[in-house]
Amino acid sequence: MTPRLGIDLGGTKIEGILLEANEIVDVFRTPTPKDDYPATINAIIDVISELESRNTIDQSLPVGIGTPGAISHRTGLMKNCNSTCLNGQNLLADLVQQSGRSVRIANDADCFALSEASDGAGKNGRSVFGVILGTGVGGGLCYEGKLLEGANAICGEWGHNPIALNALTSMSNEILLPGRPCYCGRNDCVEAWLSGPAFEARYLERSQQHRSASDITSRLQTDQLAADLMEQYCHLLALALSNVINIFDPDIIVLGGGMSNIPQLYDRVPEILPAYVFSDQINTAIRQAHHGDSSGVRGAAWLWPEAN
Repeated sequence: MTPRLGIDLGGTKIEGILLEANEIVDVFRTPTPKDDYPATINAIIDVISELESRNTIDQSLPVGIGTPGAISHRTGLMKNCNSTCLNGQNLLADLVQQSGRSVRIANDADCFALSEASDGAGKNGRSVFGVILGTGVGGGLCYEGKLLEGANAICGEWGHNPIALNALTSMSNEILLPGRPCYCGRNDCVEAWLSGPAFEARYLERSQQHRSASDITSRLQTDQLAADLMEQYCHLLALALSNVINIFDPDIIVLGGGMSNIPQLYDRVPEILPAYVFSDQINTAIRQAHHGDSSGVRGAAWLWPEAN
């Protein structure tokens, strides 16, 4: 089987893998240059070159790249990137020119969804919604093992839907006030409430103590504020996911990213969903990603079909 090259262009690191027979046989990581587009291009080329030098790879082998945004159908340039130095750049053309390879680019959440739908937690589902709950919040939709891109290249871009805080009537411990800003320039996006940094900010606002999301969730049994914020988070996540279920009605929702490691999500969110989903029963399964942190980069490699 022909190997695959995949690159995940993240906010803090660039990760490259060589995938053979659906197994990762080599990995190389390097820090992502901050707010420097030319340096970012060079770093991606360095990752490809490193994998090439360490393995017997045909120089014509194409590469798939997951990015924190998408290519505009109107301009061919990058858009919607929270790594803002990428916005307005012709990333695809620059990478093809610099690498000398064929390149395919997709949103990182799309890559995550493709990986999990192909041979991960969603592999037995006809329709799969892949969710990233991390530094940012994103999503990707797969149907019968294929990514849905959409007319505007934003299919599954769930993190920038507005969240209807006034619908959270069952949360009696606190009224959540609207107006939480998102980097995109809007207020009260799903990302502004459900990302890891948003969860940490909520704790800081209430306690005047800065703790990481993992630290907060480790204190659920001993810290009443942590427990209250976790319950709020589960309600917010259920409300946000209900919009996807009401429209796409997926067989499986797969959660990834740092916040997906919270065990309570997989018990509590299904209990809350009936309050928001327009159905007498909910058959949609909510599962944690099978491939963990490697899922996005594996999905990038999956952007190219495998030849036997």
